[in-house]
Amino acid sequence: MTKRITISLDAMGGDFGAEVVVPAALNFIKNEPDVDLILVGREEIIKQHLKGAEIGGRLRIQHASEEVAMDDSPSKVLRTKKDSSMRVAINLVKEGSADACVSAGNTGALMATARFVLKMLPHIDRPAIIASVPSIAGHTWMLDLGANVDCNSDHLFQFAVMGSELVSAVENIEAPRVALLNIGHEEIKGNEQVKMAHEKLENSSLNYIGYVEGDSVYKEGADVVVTDGFVGNVSLKSCEGVATMITHYLKRAFNRNFFTKMIGFITLPILKNFRCFIDPRRYNGASLIGLRGIVVKSHGGADQLAFENAIQFAKKEVAGDVSRRIASRVEEQLNMASK
Repeated sequence: MTKRITISLDAMGGDFGAEVVVPAALNFIKNEPDVDLILVGREEIIKQHLKGAEIGGRLRIQHASEEVAMDDSPSKVLRTKKDSSMRVAINLVKEGSADACVSAGNTGALMATARFVLKMLPHIDRPAIIASVPSIAGHTWMLDLGANVDCNSDHLFQFAVMGSELVSAVENIEAPRVALLNIGHEEIKGNEQVKMAHEKLENSSLNYIGYVEGDSVYKEGADVVVTDGFVGNVSLKSCEGVATMITHYLKRAFNRNFFTKMIGFITLPILKNFRCFIDPRRYNGASLIGLRGIVVKSHGGADQLAFENAIQFAKKEVAGDVSRRIASRVEEQLNMASK
């Protein structure tokens, strides 16, 4: 019998709050019979968006009296907003009432609150943000995407272990190919942190394939690419910008005159397929891994489809027992290193 999964949703988080989260939740439970959802936030606002939908059973409301604004500082949220929809949704995970939490809220506040409430897994120093990006092979998983600007070699090593286990669980890949992002393939290149992490990974039991350069993130070769949060976040935003630029220039080229419009009409199915492939909504949902619980960050501007994909990602993490697997794998690596 399939285990039922319960996911708490921060219904007030992000640019649109309940306007997006509630319809996404209603559609999700319609298509996923083994998942229950908890909408966390101001009850009166959530009910306005339910539009007569049935409450109870697979969908319920957990009232929270406060909201986290997108420009709130993490320290302020921790000190003064203890009944925010974000905090309550994460509390439900800690209490065991929910198996995972999804929020489109303020990333800094979400990271700080999740770390404060759930704490870190044993032997993990810092949580990291991991998500998939489109590539020739379909997609590539990348971390860290902004949680840790400054990282040492131990952090990079831990990110590699965590990323490998998550991808193994959600993609059903026995030994994901793990690579370190660097400015070249040669061993003499890179800063000291990357070189030291490289040595540690070579002596690990991970399927480590060495260094890759920035363009390799979007090619075939690696399943997981590891870097620090500064470089990872810049790479992610660059990817999103390039996708927007390509779409812009394609539209401009096909709208130039009557003949280019006709060519555009003929190639419309191909263009739609291309647009679908690079659509960031397909890749929405970044996991805050390394915590004693599953927390998924949705893009703040996510629409209904994108938020549903974030919920789906949380479900996959729960089904794959990611937190337990990461804790077990880190322990295994430490035992290997001590021998």
